[in-house]
Amino acid sequence: MKYETIRYRVENDIALITLNRPKVMNALTVQMRAEIENAFQRAAGEARVVVMTGKDKAFCTGQDLGDRANAADVDMEQSLKKTYEPMLKAIFECPIPTISAVNGPAAGAGANLALAADIVIASESAYFLQAFGRIGLIPDAGGTYTMPRSMGFAKALGASLFAEKIPAKKADEWGLIWEAVADDKFEETWRARAEFLAKGPTLAFSKMKLALRESWNHNLDEQLAMEAKIQGKVGRSRDFLEGVSAFLEKRPAKFEGR
Repeated sequence: MKYETIRYRVENDIALITLNRPKVMNALTVQMRAEIENAFQRAAGEARVVVMTGKDKAFCTGQDLGDRANAADVDMEQSLKKTYEPMLKAIFECPIPTISAVNGPAAGAGANLALAADIVIASESAYFLQAFGRIGLIPDAGGTYTMPRSMGFAKALGASLFAEKIPAKKADEWGLIWEAVADDKFEETWRARAEFLAKGPTLAFSKMKLALRESWNHNLDEQLAMEAKIQGKVGRSRDFLEGVSAFLEKRPAKFEGR
């Protein structure tokens, strides 16, 4: 696929996806959603970690209303099913670690696009806004899934009802994101996080994601059985053998991601 609304590059096992419509604060179009979906699927086979960020001053301000000629004629159910869901599933189901590096405003579907990643790192000047209620909608793009699981029901409902900006530092305090970072340390921080993950035991990282997400669906016995099964698999990996050898030899591990 030729990318026209995003930028994509891989360097040192890190796939960097940059939302690239800065004139409209990286608002989402049908084409852009297809390109993001493709980029995450591609990154899974070309890198060991994915970072998604926005060009210039914004991360993403949600749906580009100019991409819908007449809002009254839009079948939103079909729009979400046909173009949003495939993009979001490509992010949620990506087998390698994913990071949203939120460099500025993340609003509406843009906020929930950011929250779809495994790790969210935001600059302190950034904010998150569930703007849907302002135009008579409910949070979509996965927001009703991610928000209550990260910051609890009360905060998720309040964020939805009041549609107030959540500054990055507050999002950090509430558990909505992993961390808020001073603007002058932001890029340095997310790059260091990405480099750490890119050098890590990729198979184990993938299984960590699976086990933690499945815990919502299991009772204790089911989760313990799942842990044992997964641990049996990763315990036979080359990375586990390397990790143990490095520990015993008192040296940094050189994981291959297998």
